[in-house]
Amino acid sequence: MAKGAAFFDLDRTLLKGASGPLITEALRSAGIAPQRSLPGQGLLYKVYDLIGETLPSMALARAAAVVAKGWSADAVRQAGKAAAENLEELVAPYARPLIEEHRAAGRPVVLATTTPHDLVAPLAERLAFDDVIATRYAEDAGLYTGKLEGEFVWATGKLSAVKRWAASNGVDMKQSYAYSDSIYDTPLLAAVGHPYAVNPDARLLALALLRRWPVLNLDVPPGVPKLLGFEPFDIVRLTTRPELFPYARFDIDGTDLIPKSGPAILVANHRSYFDTVAVGMTVVRGGRAPRFLGKKEVFDAPVVGPLATALGGIRVDRGSGSQEPLRAAACALEGGEAVALMPQGTIPRGRKFFDPKLEGRTGAARLAAMTKAPVIPIGLWGTEHVWPRSARLPNVTNIGNPPVVRTRVGPPVALTYDDPKADTERIIEAIVALLPPEARERRQPTPEELVLATPAGRDPENPDG
Repeated sequence: MAKGAAFFDLDRTLLKGASGPLITEALRSAGIAPQRSLPGQGLLYKVYDLIGETLPSMALARAAAVVAKGWSADAVRQAGKAAAENLEELVAPYARPLIEEHRAAGRPVVLATTTPHDLVAPLAERLAFDDVIATRYAEDAGLYTGKLEGEFVWATGKLSAVKRWAASNGVDMKQSYAYSDSIYDTPLLAAVGHPYAVNPDARLLALALLRRWPVLNLDVPPGVPKLLGFEPFDIVRLTTRPELFPYARFDIDGTDLIPKSGPAILVANHRSYFDTVAVGMTVVRGGRAPRFLGKKEVFDAPVVGPLATALGGIRVDRGSGSQEPLRAAACALEGGEAVALMPQGTIPRGRKFFDPKLEGRTGAARLAAMTKAPVIPIGLWGTEHVWPRSARLPNVTNIGNPPVVRTRVGPPVALTYDDPKADTERIIEAIVALLPPEARERRQPTPEELVLATPAGRDPENPDG
């Protein structure tokens, strides 16, 4: 029975940008390519990064075979190996999980690109691709002849090369997947059963919307859209400024402890619906864009739900027992994201709200054990004065004397990874250590405080009843 395969384009699809600059640098370092750039070459690469393939750029790519006449094929292959390490750093963060998903499903994963085979085969090997379909330069006595061996693997030429490969490897095109950013890969995308427009150029985006092809951006979490290189959180980042919240004052410290890059699990205590603003403000000040784990009710809401997804939120259905939220969070961490969650799971109600002993769920500990990402604790205090549990909306009128929202970031929590419950206790202890002294004092709340700590319409003495 024929099987499907997954075909990935290279530039602006598998990679976050163009491979040309790094490949050119490797060829120059090897003494193969001219040391001086061609007039306008740098600008051409920038245009390519911004809008994708154009007919002039592809005409130059086609003519490169003539330029390479007389080059040593072995020397070019060595340059390809030298370039591969730097090119690997350009791989879009969510490309690897997608590749692994296809591999787990038993599909061959193939790099299908116009870029010369000798220059990209080392990268494909580093990424464990099963095969490479690429433009090949003809050789004679170890030197390039200035001609091609087979077709120029672009547009209909790429489709022909892929079809020939599929026929030779028992692959059914209708069961296959193809990923590309370029309108010129439309022939290939239309030939497979599962086409995906990845970081599409303007024309491919219009075609994908017309044909209802899925649109992906492999440098952001699944479900997060991008337009002109910007995602919704880039807009939200502009709004996470204290002056835009005149009904609250922020006292934030320790943001230098948030890793500047790479995966991180950010954990905070839960006191108010305003906690997400406080955590977001803190993490953005630390230079990161947090991806929140949130209750399914948020994602199911008519307007808020699509927005939460667009911001890279991860849906959690607590009653299902599904491991999917943890897998999605692990995928985000593998992509180098900072994932934020509240181990308590929900805001304590009534008298539980005033209990200095916090109870946590094991999700953060299990996620840390899965990924070995550092767990960064954040202590929140005062958010309930901005948005009490009893209110449906924050108190935006308190501008004359706004309450203080205090956040403190701590160092990574030392975990053992072998006991989720014990590690959860360590995480909770690290969070509590960041709270002010009054947070650790047991006291009797007033009737008024109990009402504020209870959902509207509930009995303060029996908020769960």
